[in-house]
Amino acid sequence: MVVALSGCSSLGCTDTTAERGKAGVRVQVVNTYGQPLGVTAAVVDWSLEPHPQVPSRGDQIHFRFRFDKANEYSAPAVDACAVDKERVTLGCRTVSSSQAFGPTGDDWLGVEHPEQVDAVLLIPNDQSYDGRTCEVDSKDGGGMHPPETPNKGDQL
Repeated sequence: MVVALSGCSSLGCTDTTAERGKAGVRVQVVNTYGQPLGVTAAVVDWSLEPHPQVPSRGDQIHFRFRFDKANEYSAPAVDACAVDKERVTLGCRTVSSSQAFGPTGDDWLGVEHPEQVDAVLLIPNDQSYDGRTCEVDSKDGGGMHPPETPNKGDQL
C-alpha cells in the first residue's frame, strides 16, 4: 500500500496556491480548498482619520471588523483591502479574529491617496494556515497554500 501526503510524491515536492475568493464587505471564510469554515468576516465600518500614534502622516483608513463564529482555536485571518471605485487595491493587510477584543476588532491601512478609497473589502481565503513550502522543506513541505495578499493595483 502506498500513501501519499498532499504536496509529497515520489516525483518530488509540489506547491499549489489556492484561487483567490471574491472580495466583499461580508464574506464566508474558506480554507485553502475553498470549503467554508463556518466563520463569517465582515467590515463593520471605516473612516478616514489620522492615526493617533503618527498624526503627521495625515489621514489613513481606520476600519473595524468582526469574525462571527470564530473561536480561540481556529483563529482565522483574512486580507482586508482598501479599494477605489473600480475595486483596484490601494493597500492591504491581513487581519485575524484573534485581534478582536469582544466581537469587533480594528486596524489601520496606510494608503498613498486615502481620498480615493471607496470601500474596505475582505478576501475570504483563510490566511492563518502557513504551511512550509517546498523551497523551505522539500521533504515535508508543499501542498495547498493560501493566495498571496493582493498587491497595490490588483483588481478585486
